[in-house]
Amino acid sequence: MSNIFSCQSVSKAFGAQLLFSDLNLVITSGDRVGLIGPNGSGKSTLLKIICGLEEKDHGKVLREKNMVVSYLAQEDRFVEHLSPVENLLESLSDTPLEQAEKINRVQAILSRAELTDQDAPLRELSGGWRKRVSICRSLVVQPDLLVMDEPTNHLDIEGIVWLEKLLAGSFASSPSAFIMVSHDRRFLENSINRVVELSATYPSGTFQVSGTYSKFLEKRQEFLVQQNMLEERLANKARRETEWLRRGPKARTTKARYRIDEAYRLQDELGRVRAHNRAEGRVSIEFAATGRKTKKLLDASKLSKGYDDIELFSGLDMILSPGSRIGLVGRNGCGKSTLMSILASGVNEEFLPDSGTISVADGVSIIDFKQDRSSLDQESSLRRALAPEGDSIMFRDRSFHVVSWAKRFLFRPDQLETPVSRLSGGEQARILIAELMRQPADILLLDEPTNDLDIPSRDVLEESLHDFGGAVVLVSHDRYLLDRVCDCVLGFTGDGEVFYYADYHQWLADLEKRPEEQRENGLVAKKKEPVAAKQRKSGRLSYLDQREYELMDEKIMQAEEIRDRLENRINDPALGSEPESLQKTWQELEQARSHVDRLYERWDELEEKKQEGF
Repeated sequence: MSNIFSCQSVSKAFGAQLLFSDLNLVITSGDRVGLIGPNGSGKSTLLKIICGLEEKDHGKVLREKNMVVSYLAQEDRFVEHLSPVENLLESLSDTPLEQAEKINRVQAILSRAELTDQDAPLRELSGGWRKRVSICRSLVVQPDLLVMDEPTNHLDIEGIVWLEKLLAGSFASSPSAFIMVSHDRRFLENSINRVVELSATYPSGTFQVSGTYSKFLEKRQEFLVQQNMLEERLANKARRETEWLRRGPKARTTKARYRIDEAYRLQDELGRVRAHNRAEGRVSIEFAATGRKTKKLLDASKLSKGYDDIELFSGLDMILSPGSRIGLVGRNGCGKSTLMSILASGVNEEFLPDSGTISVADGVSIIDFKQDRSSLDQESSLRRALAPEGDSIMFRDRSFHVVSWAKRFLFRPDQLETPVSRLSGGEQARILIAELMRQPADILLLDEPTNDLDIPSRDVLEESLHDFGGAVVLVSHDRYLLDRVCDCVLGFTGDGEVFYYADYHQWLADLEKRPEEQRENGLVAKKKEPVAAKQRKSGRLSYLDQREYELMDEKIMQAEEIRDRLENRINDPALGSEPESLQKTWQELEQARSHVDRLYERWDELEEKKQEGF
């Protein structure tokens, strides 16, 4: 494969902040590169350097002669009153093509966007459809190198799957190679054949692996283990040499002077290795649960909601207990956020359904995470956003100074007086998560919590949700997060119906079976025959219930094994001398017992349905 682009010893800084230095990167024909790294590592800046939109400070940038580079920015910008066809034709205005050929090329690529109305003004399209048009615009010039910055922004799960298929396909506008920044781990796994991570963790500033994202994770772990072993070896050797230096060698022979120089060199090398090994910051996320033992925190029955003549959902039942993990999936605008607002209002009745009831256990604490950042005071300083009532905050009965609290979320002390409006999207997301952590909760309602979070922060968020003792309802287009966290998903079909599914794969398969008109239009008018709709829903659920029923025996056995193991441990006399371990084991045992009880309750429900002929 021939090289079409390369960076040689490229450096870039903004003021005193060094993004990267001596960076080397080669892109060859056939490369599908995923560029990852912590927020602030310079990923977007590197993409702009590749496209010639940003100047490097030092080094060389080499491009193949006459190479066409196309850039897909994070934000979509169009001539709003023009249609998708007209906007794409604008992007071809400088090409020496005949008008008829331009139109054919535009219509061919837009047909791949599955856009039903190509003549509507861009301002009338939703964020997801605008993103599809923007992707088509970046491809219509038939680039040799396609550069994409967060291409899944504004796309729902169906849109992300569409993009995966588009990038995997071969057609006239397919680029010879592409490089993209993305924090969507499942999307990376399915779309790339090479990973490049920018991070100060690595001596060269990057870690590059050919293969899938999962292979990259394996190689990265091997590298980090080797680095830690290297640090340990250097520390032991440096300790011996430092002790020798302290004894003060009397004979200043050449051999002795060489050993002195070697001792200082070892200390310098140890310092560099330690700095790299500790360079990667990880957000510290720990959600505080109230520890409530109530089996049923929230019980929603027959909920329905619509606007004007559009029905979002109807006949929806939901029970939340400690340990419940439910994901909400569906097209943008199908009603996921509306349902979250209704559930959040279960304690204050500010947002009510059209019909149905919600009952909440006494004193239940519900924390609602909004994706729109509307709760943040953009004029406030970072200091006040993190610690509204002074220079310290209380977390789990401990007082933390605002500087220490800020460091847990990777903020520097010199940022504390920065207005929130000047912080990045990822930094603002971390402020909201910090606020969540300070409030003990029984139920977490999280609406797109991973927006703008980098991959390390998403990993920590997953671990925290696993450890959280309450119930979680999660709206997310991050399929990796849904797979790791959720026990089931509530799928919105776009026609006013909602069903429970084992996972998002099953929901996508169900959508494919639905009539083409429903899949294109998304939302439809309220149904005039609710009885027929109810029968249809029961039929759908019976298939899922049957699948769940067949697996229930195995689930119960596994849950009982975990419970029995914890019971044996709690009865171990040796544990009595470790109060902290005893308390933790007791909490785990209570959760395990509750999980077994829930499984038996669900099994009884399925048995009853089976006897009734469902």
